[in-house]
Amino acid sequence: MKKGALIGCGFFAQNHLHAWQELSGVEISALCDRDTARLRGTADRFNIERTYADAAELLNAEELDFVDIATTVQTHRPLVELAATSGVNIICQKPFADTMEDAQAMTRAADDAGVTLMVHENFRWQSAIRAVKDVLDSGRIGNPFWGRVSFRSAYDVYSGQPYLATDDRFIIQDLGIHILDIARFLFGDARSIAASTKRVNPLIKAEDVATMMLVHETGVTSIVDCSYASLLPRENFPESLLEVDGHTGSLRLLPGYQLVIQSADGTEQQDVSPPLLPWAERPWHNIQESVRNIQEHFIDCLNASASPETSGKDNLKTLELVEAAYLSATDGNRTIQLTGS
Repeated sequence: MKKGALIGCGFFAQNHLHAWQELSGVEISALCDRDTARLRGTADRFNIERTYADAAELLNAEELDFVDIATTVQTHRPLVELAATSGVNIICQKPFADTMEDAQAMTRAADDAGVTLMVHENFRWQSAIRAVKDVLDSGRIGNPFWGRVSFRSAYDVYSGQPYLATDDRFIIQDLGIHILDIARFLFGDARSIAASTKRVNPLIKAEDVATMMLVHETGVTSIVDCSYASLLPRENFPESLLEVDGHTGSLRLLPGYQLVIQSADGTEQQDVSPPLLPWAERPWHNIQESVRNIQEHFIDCLNASASPETSGKDNLKTLELVEAAYLSATDGNRTIQLTGS
């Protein structure tokens, strides 16, 4: 049995707790949050008795195999470093860090302490995205040479997470980081990126539209586009749509989780809809399923002493794409060469 604690009881952390309760061999034995009302409400909802307002007190008092850090990005570095020095394994929400310096410091802290550090980069763990990866790995459409990963919506994300409307950065840091990570997952690491951003909604502070072009080490060119300002005939939130062209075929992940594969054998259509978990609700169910999947992967890695797919070190490459995209967008859409952090 792996015993863990959750630090941060906000909006999205409720999904973490539902997922932990569904997994066998895991127990969340304590919660931590500085907001006492939110802490008490979450503890009552999930029947967790031990609660703390201070993370250091939590780590001193509890015997833990891991902590799940589901707080805002500005708190990640002190909390990750605190957990690492306490010898506790860590799963940390995205965005992992505000700066590359902070991200590198956290990965060093985990390495120095000999603990596992995984970033909760869950979009690649959606069943529809995994189904696309399986098709690519099978070789059914040959070697990919072009792809598009798209997330376009007019969904009101600000009501549940009002800070998104006031942060200095928005869509690339909050959503685009997921979509860029999907591109890395499907097409490999990138050599370069060029980006354009726009603020359409006058009531928010930062960008709500971004279009990025990546050239990958595998030779694939991909377009990654994100928008929270697109009023469409069909609201696809929170689906990521995909297009991939290969040397012997193509695939399309269409709205409604319909995967269409065109190959030498003809056209095949698959329904790759995510399951509706008992605690999930539409339209969030694909995201909620991915939370369970990534947390299950984390526990599997702890049990096998293996490095997670989205380790802290791996996530440095996604963060580098985010930083390079912002640099490109503020510098005339200049193509930025990547170092492969």
